Amino acid sequence: MTVRKAWVVAGVAISSALAFVMLLVVGVYIVAGNLVNGVGGGAKALAKGAVPAAYSALVQKWGNLCPAISPALLAAQLYQESGFNPKAQSQAAAQGIAQFIPGTWASHGIDGDGDGDRDVWDPKDAIPSAASYDCELASYVKGVGGNPTENMLAAYNAGAYAVIKYKGVPPYSETQNYVKTITTLSQSFAAPVGRVDPSEQAAGAIEYAQKKLGTPYLWGGTGTAEQGGRFDCSGLTQAAYESVGVRLPRVANDQYNAGPHPKRDELLPGDLVFFSDDLTNSRTIRHVGIYVGGGYMIDAPRTGAVIRFDPIDTPDYFGATRVTEDGAKALPTTV
Repeated sequence: MTVRKAWVVAGVAISSALAFVMLLVVGVYIVAGNLVNGVGGGAKALAKGAVPAAYSALVQKWGNLCPAISPALLAAQLYQESGFNPKAQSQAAAQGIAQFIPGTWASHGIDGDGDGDRDVWDPKDAIPSAASYDCELASYVKGVGGNPTENMLAAYNAGAYAVIKYKGVPPYSETQNYVKTITTLSQSFAAPVGRVDPSEQAAGAIEYAQKKLGTPYLWGGTGTAEQGGRFDCSGLTQAAYESVGVRLPRVANDQYNAGPHPKRDELLPGDLVFFSDDLTNSRTIRHVGIYVGGGYMIDAPRTGAVIRFDPIDTPDYFGATRVTEDGAKALPTTV
């Protein structure tokens, strides 16, 4: 949602982009059909910058503590709980980056950095404790059939007894939703080992954004009538995807977690592309646009400018997200 540097684009390049955009939009679905049977999935490594650099090594190390968890899964839990905020405190007295309540911390907090204390506010203790607690829960339900990760997450939400009683994820809507949310969200923290599925809504999102070309930028704009139909960067991307039934968060750094992250040479029209001055931390992302192909995006760049085509290959290019409906639904409303 914040302002990014203005990049001057030659008129000839813009004309070329305009000429082939519609072909690219139509081609999204063709590419999607060709790729759908050849897409890989899953990864143990974290996506670039998905976890703030200060915590990335901790998440990578402790996310491999037992087979039921992974670095991406642990990252998804921390993001869901606190948005990686080590000072977070809830109304229910949950504390720190992993949101332990005092009673659970007293029983399950560990001295992760070996400095002689257990500090719920210190990520070097709280992140290892979150992983240790996950693995302890997994051990409680290891005799239950089914997916050990899903059983662990269900035990985290509903208690190990319920998982044992029902021989798997219990038939509680809250628990089933939690399991789906964390497993889906974990995909946005993992570095894919192969190509990721194209978004079926991509062409519609581009079409929406194209209709807004030339509209003046408005800080905080979400396109309402009161705002004269104007947008800021994340307001435009949110509205574009909402037009095809996908509800994204309001700000750019949360939109980054709405799906997996294709590499630069794997971008397809409709992917969200992100920009930041700190390429090691997705929480510092300050600009987003919609990729249209050929190295260009549609974006609402800054105050005084209009919605337009801009190049993406700039020094502040952070990465991209291939929006999925389930990925968007998994995002917390506040972090």
